Amino acid sequence: MISEQMNSYLERSSWIRKMFEEGLKLKKIHGPDKVFDLSLGNPDLSPPLEVKHALAEIIANYKPELHRYMPNAGFPEVRETMAKKVSLEQGVSISSNEVIMTCGAAGGLNIIFKSILNPGEEVIFPSPFFVEYFFYVENHQGRPVVVPTKADFKLDIEAFAQAITKKTKAVLINSPHNPTGQIYSEDEIRSLSQLLREKSAAYGRPIYLISDEPYRNLVFDGASVPSVFKHYEYSLIAYSFSKELSLAGERIGFVAIHPDLEGKDKLMDALVLANRILGFVNAPALAQRIVATCATAKVEVEIYQRRRDLLCALLDEAGINYVKPKGSFFIFPQSPVDDVDFCELLKDELILAVPGRGFGVPNHIRLAFCVPEEVFQKMKPNFLRACEKAKKRCSAFE
Repeated sequence: MISEQMNSYLERSSWIRKMFEEGLKLKKIHGPDKVFDLSLGNPDLSPPLEVKHALAEIIANYKPELHRYMPNAGFPEVRETMAKKVSLEQGVSISSNEVIMTCGAAGGLNIIFKSILNPGEEVIFPSPFFVEYFFYVENHQGRPVVVPTKADFKLDIEAFAQAITKKTKAVLINSPHNPTGQIYSEDEIRSLSQLLREKSAAYGRPIYLISDEPYRNLVFDGASVPSVFKHYEYSLIAYSFSKELSLAGERIGFVAIHPDLEGKDKLMDALVLANRILGFVNAPALAQRIVATCATAKVEVEIYQRRRDLLCALLDEAGINYVKPKGSFFIFPQSPVDDVDFCELLKDELILAVPGRGFGVPNHIRLAFCVPEEVFQKMKPNFLRACEKAKKRCSAFE
């Protein structure tokens, strides 16, 4: 018998994985070239050449000791490189003492929650949301609290103000955002930071701001991602190279702590211990060495931008409303009918999408555009047929 908690998790497990598994079945029946899988954010671009060169360098200078244990926080020289990266991207100078290498952003978020949460303390995040946030918080006896965003998916600061209580330990944001592709503006970050500063003073203890940033360098149309470090000293960053280097399977990232965070040394000690006792022990040795030489490299983001534009054009032709993504490789359009029903109509046309309710917002769907450009042209008649069926179904009930 499995635990009650895991049984509950299985029952409400990710729609993303469900649709991905549906795709595998359909591909066996119809062939992979006939199925258009937009369900999973699995980066398909080749890693930048710097990754190949880094691997070649490792092999050319191979030594058996490359695979031995290292300090749980990661190799000192790698942490130093990441500190320089964060200092450049955030506009706030940090040292290697404020960086710990992790098994991706997911590993980073889990060691953060393990380190800061007492049973029953709350982590607030906006909706729509990445569904795993619920599990990550509950992994460490915390309580997830969801607040709505505005119609264009911007932060609703008033909703945050109403949600924060004496039990609030942290606010978690993700920008560029999964599933909407939106970037929170400088004003939004400034306003949220000011709110957290006021609430921290009112409750006599800090409320952390955690920024989940796996898509920071996947931005379009010259957009930029504001720095949380510039605005709030009780902030942490969970980072991943899965997307910008197309290394999702290597599980490599880091956590960075604001240099002015009071008690940062003890927090770092807790993060390092959490890395060990949660079973990660340390981030993978080879992956650390790879990203140390590729820290500022990235895939050809222009390709993702072209794909976004192709998908937006298809949505326009179908008459589907959406907010244009500013980054990531997701779009979160409105559904003309119930989101699960619409995903079924799309699946009948061999197109896989994820219902919006899987991200906390029904009557939307998530489409991932990390697929080759020709996919959008091939799937166009199928998509338009599904949309026409949905509109007919909708009008039948009017």
